[in-house]
Amino acid sequence: MSTDTVPAGADRSALRSLRRSGDTSRDGRGRVAGMPPILSYGFRPFFFLAALHAGVAIPAWLFMYLSGSTLPGPFPGIHWHAHEMLFGYLQAVVAGFLLTAIPNWTGRLPLSGWPLAGLVFLWGMGRVACAVVPDAVVAMALDAAFPAVLASAVWREVVAGRNWKNAPVAFMISLLGLANVLDHAANLDLVAHGIGIRLALAAITMLLALIGGRIVPSFTRNWLVKQGETVLPASFSLLDKAALAGTAAACVAWIVAPGATVTGIGLLLAGLLLGARLARWRGHKTAREPIVLVLHLGYAWLAVALALLGCAAATGHIPESVALHALTAGAIGTMTLAVMTRASLGHTGREIVADPYTVAIYAAVTAGAALRVAAPFAGEWYAATLSTGGALWSAAFLTFALRYAPILWGRRKPG
Repeated sequence: MSTDTVPAGADRSALRSLRRSGDTSRDGRGRVAGMPPILSYGFRPFFFLAALHAGVAIPAWLFMYLSGSTLPGPFPGIHWHAHEMLFGYLQAVVAGFLLTAIPNWTGRLPLSGWPLAGLVFLWGMGRVACAVVPDAVVAMALDAAFPAVLASAVWREVVAGRNWKNAPVAFMISLLGLANVLDHAANLDLVAHGIGIRLALAAITMLLALIGGRIVPSFTRNWLVKQGETVLPASFSLLDKAALAGTAAACVAWIVAPGATVTGIGLLLAGLLLGARLARWRGHKTAREPIVLVLHLGYAWLAVALALLGCAAATGHIPESVALHALTAGAIGTMTLAVMTRASLGHTGREIVADPYTVAIYAAVTAGAALRVAAPFAGEWYAATLSTGGALWSAAFLTFALRYAPILWGRRKPG
């Protein structure tokens, strides 16, 4: 499931039909013609906006936390922070990735032009609603529109392209949309608080385990072959199946019984299995190319996060916030930036290598996540550690937005 090549309208027969009919509404890559480059593929607007949102939302949350202030929207401060990181930032990244990858999977034309602009508008409408609309029901209706339309678009492509092997991905996107609604419903005291957040994190954990399990060894293998290496990442095997099954079972248990000892044991086992899976992908051989190495680092965060979450549930000796931020700031933050930088370069015809700015992005998100995880153990230095970690993590995303803006807004390099 490579995302390194541009999905050139993937359905060549469809493009040939368009040319024969004289239809000029789409160009040679299947994009809606006559639109600015930012609307040519899903990754362009969504990666840019996601980075800006993450870079601004964390400082906003830190200000609210330290000052005791709040936004006029339906969520109290900490609830807004969790909701926006999952259903604002993360959903935008997922949308950008899937809308660009799906044409490769299904052989169908990419979503571009005005339909893509409409989807971006729905995402933005949800962010505004969650920040400033005080009526919780109205805010929920406005915010739920984006994930509902996104899930419908993904399912439509999977079904129309008969690409059933990626149906689990479409299912996870649907769960993410349901989690959004449940989080709003919890705000209305209609369901238990936290269930929407756990469902979203469980769905993203499975997406990272599933898609990360494809792209990390695949991109590593491609790079090692170019370096002349003969010992390559292990092929998909029984261990991989066990890791994915164990992660799925542990995530389900965590959704319904987060504090149970058996849940903790399952999460710990899942983390160990994901770590064993990662160890077979030859990550230590990629130190010379940060844009490959960072994929391994992101997957390592995922394994560590599940193990910590398991220890928190089974023993209570580790604060749950430590495990949750290892998963969110660590695994999700690192893996999404790894995919965003790589896909932005590859899909715009640029060489897939990390320049100094990109290396700085990886260093900042790693240091920020590490400090956020360490903050509960910092005693009287908690606020300083928290703020420094948040500043570094946000800086990673703002640097991405600045460095990659000319790439995402500009035209594809020829060739």
